[in-house]
Amino acid sequence: MLQPSSLAPVASVTSPLAPPSVTSPSRTAGVDLDAPTFVFLGDRLWLDFVNTDDARRADASSAARRADALRDFDVFIDWLQSASVLDTERATGIRRRAFQQPAGAAAALVDARRVRAALRALAERGLQSAKTRADALAEINRILGRSAGTRRVEQRTDGTYARTFVSVGDAFAGLMLPVVDSAADSLIAGELARVRRCSDPRCPHVFIDTTKNGRRRWCDMATCGNRAKAARHRRRARDGSSGLTIGP
Repeated sequence: MLQPSSLAPVASVTSPLAPPSVTSPSRTAGVDLDAPTFVFLGDRLWLDFVNTDDARRADASSAARRADALRDFDVFIDWLQSASVLDTERATGIRRRAFQQPAGAAAALVDARRVRAALRALAERGLQSAKTRADALAEINRILGRSAGTRRVEQRTDGTYARTFVSVGDAFAGLMLPVVDSAADSLIAGELARVRRCSDPRCPHVFIDTTKNGRRRWCDMATCGNRAKAARHRRRARDGSSGLTIGP
């Protein structure tokens, strides 16, 4: 599923634990209409967030590029806006605050990585491991417990409605709240049994299987599914050719 993003393309790759690049005032003032969009495959916000460690972005030629969406603060905000967690006005305000308070932005990014690690463990091992579930629950409650602000229901530009959260005090404190809310909803609804990791061993993406028979294997048929289909076809062709006999 593609969702539009009106922000600038990603910056150069930095170390996974590097401090965030801080948005300049010129970026907050402008919009890049040629910016790529992220690809969302998880069917739940928290699973899409887990997949940010191998985020796919589609460029103008529809080719997929991969990058860590938490490698710096600017790209993190790009992703939150693409996921409809932040609207343009709030994203601009957060960028401006990051420019004014780089230490706070750096701490928020480190915190987001910590939450992501706990949620990836929950997605991959939560059904089998009580400790993994308990660790993820502790992270969820840690974020819920420190997030003070106002919850609202707002109408989007396309006419749909969404829950929003406007933090009070620390501007960065509420960034992760929608993500952990989504994870909490999945726990409450008993959805862990439907959480899958893509069957392609090269792909780390996780998703919720909403099919009736519960047999979905691929995060995306257009990429991983087609790659597996092509591999099967090559194997059949190779096996068939190796079984040929040559007559006299």
